[in-house]
Formats: sequence, structure tokens, C-alpha cells
Amino acid sequence: MRWRRFVLLAAAFTAYGARAVDYVVPVADVAGFFADLPEDATYVSFSAAAEYRCDRDIVLPARQVLVIDGKGCKLILGPSSNGFTVPVADQKDAMRKTANRYVIRDFGSIEGGKKAVDLRATLNSTIQDCRFTGQSEVSIDLHFCLMARVRNVLVTKPKAKGIRVGCGDWPGASTSNSQSNHTVLEQCRVYCSATTTEAFTVLNSGGVHMLDCISEGQPADYDLFLSATTDGDEGRAANNAVVKSFSLQNLHVEHRLRKASIYVNMPPKATVELTNIYWNSPITVPVLTYVSGQVHVNNIGWWNPDFIISTRHAVPHVNFDGCHKSLVVTDAPDATGKKAGCLELRDPLRGQEKLDLSYVRTTRRAM
Repeated sequence: MRWRRFVLLAAAFTAYGARAVDYVVPVADVAGFFADLPEDATYVSFSAAAEYRCDRDIVLPARQVLVIDGKGCKLILGPSSNGFTVPVADQKDAMRKTANRYVIRDFGSIEGGKKAVDLRATLNSTIQDCRFTGQSEVSIDLHFCLMARVRNVLVTKPKAKGIRVGCGDWPGASTSNSQSNHTVLEQCRVYCSATTTEAFTVLNSGGVHMLDCISEGQPADYDLFLSATTDGDEGRAANNAVVKSFSLQNLHVEHRLRKASIYVNMPPKATVELTNIYWNSPITVPVLTYVSGQVHVNNIGWWNPDFIISTRHAVPHVNFDGCHKSLVVTDAPDATGKKAGCLELRDPLRGQEKLDLSYVRTTRRAM
């Protein structure tokens, strides 16, 4: 009986091995190789050369799982290339493609292109241990990538955005049916160029978690731009009722900013956790610009007395817990009605002219 079970198990492994075949990416035609990838391929490696070039989009075929191993190589993209991408015709097509999963790993560098990775409509895909340099639009772009994980990634000198997490943009997609919910960005560093707008962008996606990330380099507009406005109108509080939470833990900021370090415009009932953030040097713009959401600022161990938290909403909902004693929000606004310690009403939303501190709390202040 044991022998029979062993034979059956061995046969099963043999059958599986017959279906799952490894392939090496040729140097001559990277995009063509992926376009014609045999159906039995589950693992491909860039191991035929140390440097590859591709001027076109690298369209990823539908696979239950496809591992793309860079093997430490350099991949140079043409200026119009979207890198590794998944075209989606409409929301019906997107729902089918969420059965696909991709693992993109171990590229010494992916240079140039409009994007390096443009993943769309996947479930549980991973991008890890890669360096991305000089993309013109966004280095990593995630649309409707549920439970994706981006880890141990270096983004260097993006010309516009570093890493963006957001919704589908195809026919039938919306901010409530094609989000990148529960995506994790872990140990990612964005080294900004002089033209970088946002190092990290999270749009209309719930349960996203950022952990142990760094934003540095040249001044950018924002380190983190977090918003859940369904129409892109940042002149009012976010209104996406299906976005419930976001968390950021252990962010290191080591550069100046043009607009603010962190921008938060989340639905009024959404919770936003901002924990253990370190701004390496004084910056002349707000460290946090608040528009909407239930924001909890925790464990800020270093605080420069010149740091400002700005609010566009006259009734901010912010709790400060376990922060340095220099982070002071007074019990009442000053004579102008617009300033309470480090908290200031700036560029207020329409009809909101006086600070109301009813929902601002300070707990466990350091001695």
C-alpha cells in the first residue's frame, strides 16, 4: 500500500513537471518572447545576458502563476515602453484576469521607459528585490492589484511618480469595483529627482499598508499623497464610502518638499494610522496636510518646533499619541482663529474659516 501511494505521488509530480517548464528570455526580442510564451511556462529567467533592451511593452500572458526572475540583469526600456504590463479591455475582462498572479524579482536595474511595471487586474502578485531608474511617468503602477506586495524595491530618480497604488482606468472600472485593496509596500525607497511629484501615491484603495519605507533625494511635491476622492476633486473631503483604512509605519524622510510631506484626504469615517515618522531636517512646508479622515499620529520621537501640520478642514479629526513634547496643539486657537500650536488652518475648504478643535486629542505626551 505504501509503495502504491509512492508511485501515485511520483506520477503526480511527473505530470506537474511536464506542465511546468522553465524558459530563458532571449536577448534579441524580449517583448516577442513574452507574446509567444508557451502555455506550460511558469518560470522565466533573464539569464542569457547581463543586459537586455526592449523598446516595446512587455505584455504578460495570462497565468495562474508566472515567476519572472531578473537574475540580477539590467533591462533598458525604450522611452514609450510601459515595461511589464497587463492590458485590460474592460471590467469584465479585468475580473477574469484577477485569476492571474505574477512574481517579478531580482532585477539589478530596470532603466527608462514610461513605466517599469504596469500591473493590472491581479490577485496576490509580488514585485521584489529590484531597482527602477528614470521612468518618465511612474516606476511601479498598480491598478486593481488586490493583495499585491512590493518589497525591497529601490526607485531612483523617477521623473514624475515613484510608486502608485490605485484603481482600474478601463471601461466599466470605478473607484469602488477595481481597487488595489490590501496592498503592502515594504522596505521601499524612493530617491526623488528634481521633477518628482509624489514618491508614494495611494488612491481609492482600502487596507493599504506601508512599512519601513524611505523618501529622499531632491525636493518633491509630496512623500505620500493619500486620497479617496471619486472624481479627483481635492477641493472637498473625500467621498469614497468603500475605503475604510490606511496605515503607515516607520517612514524616514530625508529631503525638502514643495507642497507637504504627507497629504491625507480620506473619507470622514476612514482611519489613517501614521506611526513613527522621522523628518531628518526642517522643512518649510507642512509635514502633514489634512483634508479629511480619522487620523492617528503615533510615536513621533523627533519634532522640530518649526514643523507645521496644516488642515484645510475647520474641524479636523486628529489624535496625537505618544509624540514628542514639542508637538504641541493648544487647547484653543489663537486670536486669528486659524492657529493652535503647530496646527494651522491653511487654504481652507469653502465656508470653513475658524478652527474647531473639538475632535483633536493629545494623549501620552512625552515628558
